[in-house]
Amino acid sequence: MNRYRSWGWTPPTTPSVTVPTNANGVLHLLPGYGSTRLGFGNGRSYGDSCLNSAGELIDTQALDRLIEFDEHNGLLSAEAGITFSAILAVIVPKGWFLPVSPGTSRITLGGAIANDVHGKNHHADGSFGRFIEQMTLHRSDGSVSILSPTANSELFAATIGGLGLTGLISQATIRLIPISSAELDVHTEVFYGLDEFCDLSARFRDSHQYTVSWLDCASSGRQFARGVFLAANHGTTGSLEAPSLKARFTMPFALPAQLLNRTTVRAFNTLYFHRHRPATGSVQRQSYPTFFYPLDGIEHWNRLYGRQGFHQFQFVVPSSEISNLEAILRRIVNSGMGSFLAVLKEFGDIPSPGLLSFPRPGLCLALDFAARGHKTTALVHELNETVLAAGGAVYPAKDRLMSASSFRQYFPAMDAFSRHVDPGFSSDFWRRVST
Repeated sequence: MNRYRSWGWTPPTTPSVTVPTNANGVLHLLPGYGSTRLGFGNGRSYGDSCLNSAGELIDTQALDRLIEFDEHNGLLSAEAGITFSAILAVIVPKGWFLPVSPGTSRITLGGAIANDVHGKNHHADGSFGRFIEQMTLHRSDGSVSILSPTANSELFAATIGGLGLTGLISQATIRLIPISSAELDVHTEVFYGLDEFCDLSARFRDSHQYTVSWLDCASSGRQFARGVFLAANHGTTGSLEAPSLKARFTMPFALPAQLLNRTTVRAFNTLYFHRHRPATGSVQRQSYPTFFYPLDGIEHWNRLYGRQGFHQFQFVVPSSEISNLEAILRRIVNSGMGSFLAVLKEFGDIPSPGLLSFPRPGLCLALDFAARGHKTTALVHELNETVLAAGGAVYPAKDRLMSASSFRQYFPAMDAFSRHVDPGFSSDFWRRVST
């Protein structure tokens, strides 16, 4: 299978690819090259922000060394191609954890910076970029810069959440958070409707570091917008042994498209809700892979959506725009294309450091839609218009349909960012939204 495609199975390309074996290889690669290039980590971006079909990809998989780990102060320096799973295997037994983690441990450190990833703790800790002490950036003119909040600060802000367009990150130093256990204490509540979700979010946001909800996007009537709310903290006692992050199951092939339909999606949503309903009000111990990375247990889970792949649509709207969020959900239910995996959470008001960082205060929802041609793209475009009207934003790392005008409205700092784009770097996404 072509490694150089997105996780949503954006139509594959056959790009030219270079695989430097170390940072010195990057130094010799960039200056004087003719076409544009783009760093490529582990291909976990869902859309086309990780692709450069008109140029070259620089595969960072060999840049995966752990450079230094200060166990006393919780500082870790590593090359950009190292994955979160590899970092966790080292730091958890020493009593440290990643400060921010998205829904997969398979991303690379460089990718986490380029997309300024967020997690279930945004209300408490903000986005990943807040924990970057410094990073090394290689530009196409041959220059190598050390970036930090105080050194080359403007380029630092452009690179965090900058989608790999300011140059190639070769290594970075991040601040970790201390933990006493590899397990979490997870409180479960079921809810019916967005008002109940907001009440739960307000109830748990100050007492719990992590909050997240699964949302039923297929049911209507009395079951509309029901979900499962989880609030968690790291355990204060227990083992620091790092559990295995290896997948327990593998999807060996892409499922036939007809298996994913209104009936099967609704059945899955019903089963999932009722499976968690008995646990409401309880607190259970969970390992960190179970809580943070449930889908990592299924290798190639994206094959569930068939050979045409899928679109993920992740957006945030201000909390005051709950009526628009409800309108989006009703449109999805009526379309019959409800998502298996709908994740709802509340972003806090901690500013993200990047010029193009996605998180901002409000309600954030991530949805998956099986790609079924015009029917799916029309739905995504319609939802995009509602997000625009609500004053929200769509996440570039999950997108392959955003228009240039939409991008400019979502990210008003685009002009300031563009001044820092390396002219030797580009992507399919950037060519689409910067015209």
